[in-house]
Amino acid sequence: MKTEKIKMHFADPYLISPTNPITVNLIGAGGTGSKVLTALMEMNHSLTALGHAGLTVRLWDDDIVTTANLGRQRFAPSELGLCKSVALINRANRFMGTYWKAETVKFEKDSLGKLPPNAKASVYITCTDSARSRFDIADILKSIHSRNYRDDPKYWMDFGNSQHTGQVILSTIGEIPQPKSEKFETVERLAFVTDEFGELLNQSEAEDDTPSCSLAEALEKQDLYINSSLAQMGCSLLWNLFREGMTQNRGFFLNLKDFRSQPIAVG
Repeated sequence: MKTEKIKMHFADPYLISPTNPITVNLIGAGGTGSKVLTALMEMNHSLTALGHAGLTVRLWDDDIVTTANLGRQRFAPSELGLCKSVALINRANRFMGTYWKAETVKFEKDSLGKLPPNAKASVYITCTDSARSRFDIADILKSIHSRNYRDDPKYWMDFGNSQHTGQVILSTIGEIPQPKSEKFETVERLAFVTDEFGELLNQSEAEDDTPSCSLAEALEKQDLYINSSLAQMGCSLLWNLFREGMTQNRGFFLNLKDFRSQPIAVG
């Protein structure tokens, strides 16, 4: 009896044994982005301890810290009025001795529809509230065809959530060449979230995304621990890709209300 091979995606070899730190663009420094940055700090320290070159992160956000951000996002009262990206990166660098960068502007197309200056990276992580921004970022990444340099875009991981539910989707930027395998059916392309779930994203665009004026109002839109739960599980997927060099799953759906999660298989 012939059994079907398990579908598997093998990581780009440069992620496993890079000559320099892996460049990461983290886009969005709010409820999820601020927690993802902490997870990346832990990941970087652990990777370097294991002999890996580690990560270098550039955080993009043009928003400032307000009282509504305290409690649910990773900011202190002493940081009120500061740019979110600057507050987080300064704290990360002091804590870990890194030299990561903050960008106080939105990550968006330039006048030619290309990547912003200083925005090239191997891994893109989006933690934005806007569906429109996801489509804009997808357009930017699709415009990149070269894969001959170490900082060429390779992966896009998108975090999205509502009040009690959320999802994380890992995509390849173009095709990642796969090794020959007798055991697995290798998958070289992981679909963009905008291609696979574009209709759902368009529906979400009609929802209220105005800034909250208080923590109580913010918690009506996003529950206290949905962001941190997604951040931990999503970064665990990225960590396993670094450590194991392959993945059978490219994301998951999470319902924190009834504590259910559903993996999304590659292929």
